[in-house]
Amino acid sequence: MTGSPILVAGLGVLAADYDALICDVWGVVHDGTKAHASAVEALVRFREERGRVVLLTNAPRPPEGIRAMLRQFGVPDDAYDAIVTSGGAARDDLILRAHGGRLKLMHIGPERDTPVFEGLDVELTGPEDADVVLCTGLYDDDVETPEDYLGILGQMKARALTMICANPDLFAPRAGKLVPCAGGIAKLYENMGGSVAYYGKPKPPIYATALKAIGEGARILVIGDALETDIAGANIMGFDALFVAHGLHKDELGDLTPEGLATLFAHHGLAARAAVDVLKW
Repeated sequence: MTGSPILVAGLGVLAADYDALICDVWGVVHDGTKAHASAVEALVRFREERGRVVLLTNAPRPPEGIRAMLRQFGVPDDAYDAIVTSGGAARDDLILRAHGGRLKLMHIGPERDTPVFEGLDVELTGPEDADVVLCTGLYDDDVETPEDYLGILGQMKARALTMICANPDLFAPRAGKLVPCAGGIAKLYENMGGSVAYYGKPKPPIYATALKAIGEGARILVIGDALETDIAGANIMGFDALFVAHGLHKDELGDLTPEGLATLFAHHGLAARAAVDVLKW
C-alpha cells in the first residue's frame, strides 16, 4: 500500500470527516520536555466539536504514569479521553506469564520504567536465571546505543529467552534530538535469531485496546510522526492517517513539499491521507 499524502494547513481541514482520533504522543503532542501548544489546542477543539481522542503511545509505562507526565509537560486532561500504552499491554503479558507464581524477570531499561512490573510477583535476575526478559529501553539512552547490548543479547540467545519489547520504537524525540528506544535492542535480538514479543504500534492488538475506548462504528483518523509505527499501524488497520512531517522524519524528508512527501512515502511503501508540518487546527 503506497500513496503520497496531500499537504493540509491543519487538522481542521479534515476534522468533519471523522468521529475519533488515535493520536501519537512523543513528537506530536510534546517534545519530551514540554507540550506543543498548537497540538493541545487542536485536540481540545476536536473533542469539543467532533468526538473522542485516544492517545496511543509506545511508552513502556502504564497509562497513569503517562497521564502524570503529560500534566507535568502542560497537556491538560481535557485534551484526550483515554491513554493506551504499550507498557500497559506488556504488563498484562507479565501477569499471564506469572500465572499465579513468582516470575524470574530480567529487566533491560531505566529505573523510571519499573512501574511496568511494580506490584507484580517478580524476582529481578540476570540472564542466567531469568524466565523472560522485559526490555523497556536503554539503561542510559543519552550515551548508549543498542549495539552496547550485544554481549548480554548473546547470553539471552544462548538460553533461548523470549524478550518482551515494551516499546517497538527505534527512536524517539527528546528536546530536539533523537534518542534510541527499546525497539532498537529488540531488532538486534531478532537479527540474532532471538524471540521477541512486541507490544505497541504497529501491531494490531494495541489498536484493539484503543478501539475499546472509542466505541463501534466511529470514523477514525490516526495522527503520528513515525512512519514505521504510526503510519504503518494505520495502514495495517485500514485507518486514514495524518502524517506530522516535522517530527521523527524531519531530516529524512528535508523540505516539506509534495514531491518530498511522495519520495518519502514511496521509499517506505506506506500511505497517508494528508500531511501537516506540526499538529495544529
